[in-house]
Amino acid sequence: MTPRWTNIQARKDRILSITIGRYIETIVPVSSNCIAKESHMDLSSATIRNVLAELEQEGFLTHPHTSAGRIPTEKGYRYYVDHLMNEIQLLEEEKQRIKYEYTREAKELEVLLDKTSRVISDMTHYTSIISVDGWGNKLFCRGTNFVVGYPDEQDLSKIKTILYALEEKKGLLEVINQELKERINIFIGQEILYEEVDSCSLVISKYKSKKGPSGRIAILGPKRMNYEKVVSTIDYFSQLMEELL
Repeated sequence: MTPRWTNIQARKDRILSITIGRYIETIVPVSSNCIAKESHMDLSSATIRNVLAELEQEGFLTHPHTSAGRIPTEKGYRYYVDHLMNEIQLLEEEKQRIKYEYTREAKELEVLLDKTSRVISDMTHYTSIISVDGWGNKLFCRGTNFVVGYPDEQDLSKIKTILYALEEKKGLLEVINQELKERINIFIGQEILYEEVDSCSLVISKYKSKKGPSGRIAILGPKRMNYEKVVSTIDYFSQLMEELL
């Protein structure tokens, strides 16, 4: 039986979650009709429109002037990450493929870190960044070609600024190496406190291998990134590097 969604907060959370999830998948403003079709909630389109209006008034959603659909704000993404995001696990076949790649032959540390950066970028379709403590301004960075899709609009100046930050490295390294409160930390937009990439989101995790090397793994992507996939990926690789390095 379909729940009646009488809990007002649960109903708002459900609609916000669907809106953000749909926007992440399609990059298209999400309409009340779309939510009504996908939500399986016993709610009319008029009721959903009212909830969307409330979410917009509260700062979780906004809408382009040319569209009646809604898109998430930074506040909306932050609430989604903190309260609505589901935990997912990498498929077992993905894990086995990754382990095979790592163990088929012994590799130098630099080669292995560069390979790790490439694999993470290939899996997420975002830019991956790996630092090593004590290695100065050196970063292993792959997936810069994905940057062209990060701004919600094709703003060439923003794209150039992001690419410059990745090339310059120093400012980004300071952000990645800051004191982290959690094992996996998510910074959305202006929370990054680095103007060059504040149109993006940044996910950072620490790693420390049994034999000594330690540092950070980070994934830079659009604010509409697939946070569930990114968190799952970065969590797995931070543990894998601790085991194999």
